[in-house]
Amino acid sequence: MKILFIGGTGTISTAISKLLIAQGHELYLINRGTRNDVLPAGAHPLVADIHDEAKVASLIADLSFDCVADFIAYTPPDVERDVRLFTGKTRQYIFISSASAYQKPLSHYRVTEATPLANPYWQYSRDKIACENLLMDVYRNEQFPVTIVRPSYTYDERKVPLGVHGTNGSWQVLKRMLDGKPVIIHGDGTALWTMTHSSDFAKGFVGLMGNIHAVGEAVHITSDEVLTWNQIYECIARALNVPLKAVHIASEYLAAHSNSDYHFYGGLLGDKAVSVVFDNTKLKTLVPDFVATKRFDQGVKETIDHILTHPELQRADAEFEAWSDALVVKFNTAAQ
Repeated sequence: MKILFIGGTGTISTAISKLLIAQGHELYLINRGTRNDVLPAGAHPLVADIHDEAKVASLIADLSFDCVADFIAYTPPDVERDVRLFTGKTRQYIFISSASAYQKPLSHYRVTEATPLANPYWQYSRDKIACENLLMDVYRNEQFPVTIVRPSYTYDERKVPLGVHGTNGSWQVLKRMLDGKPVIIHGDGTALWTMTHSSDFAKGFVGLMGNIHAVGEAVHITSDEVLTWNQIYECIARALNVPLKAVHIASEYLAAHSNSDYHFYGGLLGDKAVSVVFDNTKLKTLVPDFVATKRFDQGVKETIDHILTHPELQRADAEFEAWSDALVVKFNTAAQ
């Protein structure tokens, strides 16, 4: 297939790019060229800011594709632009939405693609819902060949998935564990969650590409493994070979004590604080050979080993460290 990615260097798109190149597909990527060092050999970069519509239109003037996927579309104007750019240029357009768009609070813990979309807690999710609605209208009325994909928490070798962390990523939480300091787990840690390794996500995604049965459909791609947040943090501590010193703080309390740098209202109350178990029946119907094979304890051990041997991924976060220390003291004092 001849494929165009908008973005292509993020957690999920990098894994998909590597798999496509390994399978012999022809891959083009529109991005600003700032992280092309992570692209697999053989990909064709088209250097442009996707928001410069005129430049992008000139770059693709003589090109057409079997599939276009946008990994960095977040608002309706983004997808409106894509519809203008790629109408008549592609057999399939894949919009990367988010599983956080599903109903909050859930009426049933098991999530299928028929679960309503509604998230009063998080503007990010509401914007994704608006994008989905717009694209489905264009599909129904103008036959624009859209497929909607909803990832949940997906991770790779560059980041450890956590419930509470700072703006510099996961390293400061790992360092707290290594230093024997307490780490914050939202709620009582018993909410159910699903972590998906990017290599597993890529298998499901590639199976949807060029798939005529996926056009006009919305599909989530996740692992079938279900963990509590306590188990998630225990796996991380075990991979670091340290005991877990957890402080459980209510998600509502964390949301109330957010500041300009740490906004936990949407990310917790509108996502990670809610138990979710994903039913992947629809994905497996469309991609019969899909199976997620990377168990979380295995995947996160690989991630931690990679981070510990790559100092450039160990980004200190003094502000988050101070915020965590102060909040733990405040919470423990209040609990006495």
